[in-house]
Amino acid sequence: MTMRPPPPARVPTLTEVVRLPEPAATPSVAPPAVSPTAFARTEPAPLPAMEPPALRSLDEDEIVERVLADLQRQVELMLEVKLREALAPALTRATDALMREARNELASTLRDVVARAVSQEISRHRGR
Repeated sequence: MTMRPPPPARVPTLTEVVRLPEPAATPSVAPPAVSPTAFARTEPAPLPAMEPPALRSLDEDEIVERVLADLQRQVELMLEVKLREALAPALTRATDALMREARNELASTLRDVVARAVSQEISRHRGR
């Protein structure tokens, strides 16, 4: 197991200029002088086109199946949302109409029941 050196006591901030210690031995060959703008003008080399590992092992039929399955899920979700948006107002109107109809029918039935009960009670009182 290798021992790591202890961490530095102080870490410089990004705005500080850090001066590195001079090496003890000077190199015999000086590195070529490079202007600071030389790096700014260079463009990164394009990366070689590589297929993701998962796609390399799949054949065309499997890719088509996956794409179609994904599309089907998306279409089903979109269809469900659109149907809900389209059907919600129609179902609300139908529910309101059914409730009005049920209330009217219930009120009519209740009036008939009360009228019969009253007429029966009146006939009982007259019979005494």
